[in-house]
Amino acid sequence: MFFNLVRRNSKRNRRENGLFFFSLLAAIVAFYIILSLPNQDIMGFLREMESGAVDRLLSLIPAFYAVTLFILFFLIYFASRYQLERRSHELGMYLMMGMRRTKLFTMLLAEDLWSSLVSIVVGIPVAILLSEVISLVTARAVGMGILGHQSAVSLSAIFWTIAGFVLIKLAAFLLLSGKFASKEIGALLSPTPEGAKRQRPAVLYRIALALGVLLLAAAYLLAISGEAWYSLAVMGITLAFGIAGTLLLFYGLRTVLGMLAQRQSGKSGLGVFTFRQLQENVIGQPLSLAVSSLLILAALCCFGYGASMTLYYGSNDTHTLDYTFQNSENPSELPEKLKSAGLEEYFASVFDMRIGQMRSESNDPAEAIHMDEMLELIEQQADSSARSDLLNAYSNIDNPYVISLSGYNQLLAAAGEPPITLNNNQAALYGYDSFTNREKAELINHVLSQEPEIVANGERLQLTGTIQTRNPVTDRAITLYFALIVPDETFDRLAEERYTHYWDATLSPGFVQENGRMQAIQQINHKLDATDIHYESYLQSMGRQLFYQVASSYLTLYLAVIFLIIANTVIGMQFLTQQRKTGRRYRTLVRLGSHYEAICLSANRQIRWFFALPIVVAAVGSVFGVRALFSGFLPPDLAENIPGLYRIAFVILFLLCVVEYGYMLVVTRASSKYILTRMEAGREE
Repeated sequence: MFFNLVRRNSKRNRRENGLFFFSLLAAIVAFYIILSLPNQDIMGFLREMESGAVDRLLSLIPAFYAVTLFILFFLIYFASRYQLERRSHELGMYLMMGMRRTKLFTMLLAEDLWSSLVSIVVGIPVAILLSEVISLVTARAVGMGILGHQSAVSLSAIFWTIAGFVLIKLAAFLLLSGKFASKEIGALLSPTPEGAKRQRPAVLYRIALALGVLLLAAAYLLAISGEAWYSLAVMGITLAFGIAGTLLLFYGLRTVLGMLAQRQSGKSGLGVFTFRQLQENVIGQPLSLAVSSLLILAALCCFGYGASMTLYYGSNDTHTLDYTFQNSENPSELPEKLKSAGLEEYFASVFDMRIGQMRSESNDPAEAIHMDEMLELIEQQADSSARSDLLNAYSNIDNPYVISLSGYNQLLAAAGEPPITLNNNQAALYGYDSFTNREKAELINHVLSQEPEIVANGERLQLTGTIQTRNPVTDRAITLYFALIVPDETFDRLAEERYTHYWDATLSPGFVQENGRMQAIQQINHKLDATDIHYESYLQSMGRQLFYQVASSYLTLYLAVIFLIIANTVIGMQFLTQQRKTGRRYRTLVRLGSHYEAICLSANRQIRWFFALPIVVAAVGSVFGVRALFSGFLPPDLAENIPGLYRIAFVILFLLCVVEYGYMLVVTRASSKYILTRMEAGREE
């Protein structure tokens, strides 16, 4: 009998408060996904390439977990209080019918544990399935191939997910249930008072609204200008302006809502009632609405930045080479060593790449090259940051390099690009791709079109063509910010014996297609480890990029999900709580002749406005917030791609608006069900 009562009450609570139940399921899924991150295939690959960075990333997970538990505790506490307040009359009736307080406390505890068990039973399988889907998509996106994916269920993640969830649920229950179980019967049976709100002079609200807008504008300006990233003090001022501006804005919104209510006077329907209700809701909880708006802002920024950076990294792959080999003792023997090791069949091409330091007769590397004519042409261009950077870079070349033309042309052939044609007195300019962005490349190419002359170790060379940015080796540690691509005969004169002989290689397309690029390279790595061949693979060069991709996707999206769950659940719960506190007004409307459809329409408009106020403020802020994140965290080589990243971010923000609409539908359905219970116009004693 007691168990059936607990089960029925628990089922009814989940049905009547579906928003809170589904928010808990989403929290369980987010917990498991972040805690199971060390077991994902991609992390195994990254450990081999960027073990230090990965270890630091994984060391942050417990901190994220603890902070999330702390934040979710307040969500559960607030939502549970709403549930108990809604059942206050029911709990009082249990005591009136003779139930002991200890049994009432036990019943509430059993209901909470049963609901937690249902959430875990439903949430954990969903979390495992979603984690596998994410792992598969990630493996496919980075080139591991689906065949290289290994399914794994993290028992430790399941344990800590359950432990953390039960802990915060139990803590919230003990704080609330004891409080309600100890209340006097009369207090439980009486409806919760609405509470009087102290009204201040209207001019004070107008000042707060104007000051809030000004503070937000100042915060946005500091954020998008990049000033906020220059020092910790400026960052603190920016955040303080943003938070204070949001609080003042919501404190002063009652002025705007009052004006909207006055404009409804004389119109048919419940327009005035709608905006007066909405005004009272905002007046009663400006702080919680402001905090919810800030949480939504944080979620939108995390989603927009994290998703756009992840998608960009996946679509900006300029990969050409799979391997670079180096044999310092006898470079010419490298192809034979690969053949004797049985690896020749796995490669589509193997070619030599000579890179040398330009010698100088005075043995001073800074005197090896003079670029006076090119610097003069750059100075003649319009003033810009690109012009200043190039003048500074090309005026201080103290360690110039040269690259053999034959090797670089084979690199271009492997990339499917046309070769470079040079005479003995000509040279092509090479620049590191992360330094040479689009604006700089356009400026350099304009200068190169005039074929300026330079002096390299006493030889006059004419620069021609366009700047080349394709990395001649896979090792990202070898970053040539400046080099000359010269014919092989010129290379022999300029570098003499001061050069390094590399062998670049690309894998067979069939082998890559069969296994996936990452899986194929890993297999070849294991074979090469059994030889004495020194190599650098594409995995090492892409490790840092993959690390940023995983870090930006998992951590930012995890925080975004948590912030979004908390903010929307709080907004929904606040509206439903306030609606129940003012439930007698709906019965008064029924007595006055209002129909169910008209009352529901009024409530629906209140819900849309109540959600829209914090969401619109957050959406406007997110436009500046995402731009500020791009300014602060965007690598230099991606700075020119901000418009493309913005397009991706706006798509993500639009999808989040769809999610917000889903939350409004859930709250609308709960509101309509409650209004249906108020339709009996009977007397209330």
